[in-house]
Amino acid sequence: MTRTVVASATKEITIGFDQPFCVIGERINPTGRKKLAAEMIAGNFDTVTADALAQVAAGATMLDVNAGVTAVNPNETEPPLLVQTLELVQGLVDVPLSIDSSVTAAIEAGLKVAKGRPLVNSVTGEEEKLEAILPLIKKYDVPVVAISNDETGISEDPDVRFAVAKKIVERAADFGIPAHDIVVDPLVMPIGAMGTAGDQVFKLLRRLKEELKVNSTCGLSNVSFGLPHRHGINSAFIPMVIASGMTSAIMNPCRPQEMEMVRAANVLAGHDANCQDWIMAYRDHVPASGSNATASPDMTKGDGGRRRGGREGRRRQSAS
Repeated sequence: MTRTVVASATKEITIGFDQPFCVIGERINPTGRKKLAAEMIAGNFDTVTADALAQVAAGATMLDVNAGVTAVNPNETEPPLLVQTLELVQGLVDVPLSIDSSVTAAIEAGLKVAKGRPLVNSVTGEEEKLEAILPLIKKYDVPVVAISNDETGISEDPDVRFAVAKKIVERAADFGIPAHDIVVDPLVMPIGAMGTAGDQVFKLLRRLKEELKVNSTCGLSNVSFGLPHRHGINSAFIPMVIASGMTSAIMNPCRPQEMEMVRAANVLAGHDANCQDWIMAYRDHVPASGSNATASPDMTKGDGGRRRGGREGRRRQSAS
């Protein structure tokens, strides 16, 4: 069984088909967040601190850390800022981290200070990237996210994307990197722009699991980009990708509806022993006002309560 091991200073997490779904918190990323980018450039890490603590409290398994605040001289500006951010975050929370950068120098700088066994996000199928990143993966003995695109861009053909993923796995093997340390991102396209985006990903995930036998991840919210009420789409997408074989996702754990879907999928897949995580998360849950899901007192008392409630309900109906 494929198992990708990541770790913080003291905590080890396994990503795998027989493991609970791995939630990689996405919030420590200034891309598209002008306020956060401005804060980080100014040396203000208040939002980073708040986001790190909030995501772990909400149930994140790991945290993705990105410091790409500007496209201007990233080779000079990004490495020290990424190091500073990583050191801050791992001093706040004890969860494995994902070092997220497209700048090779920043990735290596991050690997030098990261505690435990972080995940590197990412490498593509471009020859230049493979030659730059894979030696670092081997040197530091860490897993890497493999993005299913190459010099030709992102293909709309899922067979082409699978071929790119296979190429990365094979090239990694040439460097002595095992397949279990490759976590493939099949690339989730916006469903509003490509109506077949969901079906493509589901088919790709099944092939990644059955043929390449690798773990997988994605930027989960990409699927709903441009649509209203995005959380509804994201929430429906979660159990569908999990059922297709996806083992982790970069997502926002602070959205209760989406985390509820993750926890429910873990229960139904048999990856939450004795429903312990579900019970701990929701035992004191109070349904929203007016919810039709509110149970009667008898219906909350286990099997005996359900049988009693059913008999009493039938008696009341007969008497009416």
